[in-house]
Amino acid sequence: MKKEDQLEEKNPIEDLLRMDRIPHIWCPGCGIGTVVTSFIEALKKSKLDLDKVVVVSGIGCTGRVAGYVKLDSFHTTHGRAVPFATGLKLANPELNVVVFSGDGDIAGIGGNHFIHAARRNMDITIICVNNFNYAMTGGQVAATTPLGANASTAPYGNFEFPFSLPYLADAAGATYIARWTALHLRRVTKSIQEALSRRGFSFIEVITPCVTLYARRNRLGDGLNLLKYYYDNSEIHHGADTRTLDISYQGKLVVGKFVDKEKPTFLDAMNEHLGKVLGDKYVLYGRINDDRD
Repeated sequence: MKKEDQLEEKNPIEDLLRMDRIPHIWCPGCGIGTVVTSFIEALKKSKLDLDKVVVVSGIGCTGRVAGYVKLDSFHTTHGRAVPFATGLKLANPELNVVVFSGDGDIAGIGGNHFIHAARRNMDITIICVNNFNYAMTGGQVAATTPLGANASTAPYGNFEFPFSLPYLADAAGATYIARWTALHLRRVTKSIQEALSRRGFSFIEVITPCVTLYARRNRLGDGLNLLKYYYDNSEIHHGADTRTLDISYQGKLVVGKFVDKEKPTFLDAMNEHLGKVLGDKYVLYGRINDDRD
């Protein structure tokens, strides 16, 4: 075969990656890249206008996602991905805003912003990669580190009670909540696709391996060992009571879609309330094709 007739091998998701920044910084065995693959597959299947999709990330290993995807994206300061995304959505309601960051960034330093965005039912999608520690800064205890797990700031085992992120999101008011692992890639893709297609505050937690720090300190093996753990210990339970979803150290992992309900978004509630109070003097915000515009 002539050289000019040979097809150049191309990564199937290359069109949505900034290839000039590849290779990425993630460690061998890390699960973040597989979640990015699921995200890009979900975008392709969703048929969304990619010029109106925005990705916001904070600081941490997962925070680097914003720099690798070929979309309008923002790498914000630590813990500020959710308020930044909120501002984008309110400034331009036509945007489909996705927060793609880690458990420390979203539930640790950014926890207060996460709670209030869920309470307001902001129309954004949050993909939280949970690897149970602050991986980029040395493997410290995070808000999700299981009791008894070893970390650089807990060399004798963690004694702080961790958050159950689906329970936190549910209690705060999220209208779509799911949890999967880096092993459940097709289900992660489906959940992201569902979240992108609906209105309201959507939260997807993806449990992923951190081989370099969490697994090494706890002598759990490599990425393949952790995927085997997910395979052996994951139990799919759609609609499970979010109060029962705590994660124990190397215990069972309840995964599935737990919450999917309708509730007025922040802008819906604002328009309805101010429309009633101010009547015809009020111009509906974010409703370009509304009859009252």
